[in-house]
Amino acid sequence: MIALFAPDAAATDAIGAAVAVHLKAGDIVTLEGDLGAGKTALARAIIRTRLAEPDLEVPSPTFAIVQPYKGIIHADLYRLADESEIDELGLIEDESDIVLVEWPERAPSLLRRPGLGIAIRMGAGGVGRVLSVRARGREMDQLARALAPWRAEGTQ
Repeated sequence: MIALFAPDAAATDAIGAAVAVHLKAGDIVTLEGDLGAGKTALARAIIRTRLAEPDLEVPSPTFAIVQPYKGIIHADLYRLADESEIDELGLIEDESDIVLVEWPERAPSLLRRPGLGIAIRMGAGGVGRVLSVRARGREMDQLARALAPWRAEGTQ
């Protein structure tokens, strides 16, 4: 697990860009955190970097539930009533897609698929964001080096 600190929105964007470069086809990236923690902001940075479109409009998928992009699926499962509904959403139809999932606890089976788990929470006193990044079924050495500038004190 890698613990990171993003003092501001620019750092969150930079972390998202670093993560984006190291994602592989088929990765499931789960984004956990309370409302307003920054899940969509991080997903937005990942999507813009992967698509090389820094000004791309990336709306929150809260109401649409799934927002598709070329090679990327961005989903918000907050309104899911039951995990069986993910089959109807087509999240895993193309095994080469990278899937970004907010509120993955609504579909626990996704937490067992290869990729990354990123938990985001507000920093102390509401300053910045604290992120925890875990690999699931994949190497993380190169990503760990890329994320070194934001490494929180006392983590490996």
